[in-house]
Amino acid sequence: MRLKDKVAVVTGASKGIGGAIVTRFLKEGAKVVAANRNAVEGEAAVKKAVESTGGKAIFCRCDVTDTSQIKAAIALAIKEFGTLDIMVNNAAWQPNLSIFDTTDSIFDETMATNARSVFAGTRDAAKSFIELKKPGVIINLSSTFALVGSPGYTAYHTSKGFISSLTRGAAIALMPHNIRVNALIPGSVETPGLYDGARDTGDLDKGLASFMAVQPLKRFGKPEEIAAAAVFLASEDSSLVYGANMVVDGGYTVI
Repeated sequence: MRLKDKVAVVTGASKGIGGAIVTRFLKEGAKVVAANRNAVEGEAAVKKAVESTGGKAIFCRCDVTDTSQIKAAIALAIKEFGTLDIMVNNAAWQPNLSIFDTTDSIFDETMATNARSVFAGTRDAAKSFIELKKPGVIINLSSTFALVGSPGYTAYHTSKGFISSLTRGAAIALMPHNIRVNALIPGSVETPGLYDGARDTGDLDKGLASFMAVQPLKRFGKPEEIAAAAVFLASEDSSLVYGANMVVDGGYTVI
């Protein structure tokens, strides 16, 4: 097991990519604090993940727009499991809106959820690693929308570009402390968010078809495929990887 006895915090952990990361980390031997805003969904997801893997995980209610709750999730991991090794900043909101339909309040909420939370999670996890006098790993979830454009998702594009840039800067800043910071860049992955975005176009089926039309692999990614990449970045297999934006998109950004 590649993460045996490691302790991780994963935000946005109830479903989609976050849920898959929790389950895969447990299979790899990690102990996980699964942080999620919706307590009902989060507790059910943790119960299912523990039952299916036999691993150790606890749920923590966490609204990442309140950065004190991110700090509390980190503190819970240290209190319950004795340490912290891995921080996965995954929670995000993906409104599919044009630049004209993106109000100031929607922009601010998107940035608070997707960008400021990742900054706070990176900062506070790094502080904990240093206080614990140990190395650490931080994985931030970016997006192909940090690399390419689209007519919608304006605020989301902005927030994910922030994450990719933050990851590069934090990687250099934290390298002297033996803290590795990297980002994952998933493409179109079959998650609830993908279907929400398709519905936001006004027609679910047509929206999904338009998303599929630009996939060179002619299928959407699976959350488990992103989770596999997260295990690589969390493990010693990636010991030379600092500041990477690792693209896992089925070739979407190649063409």
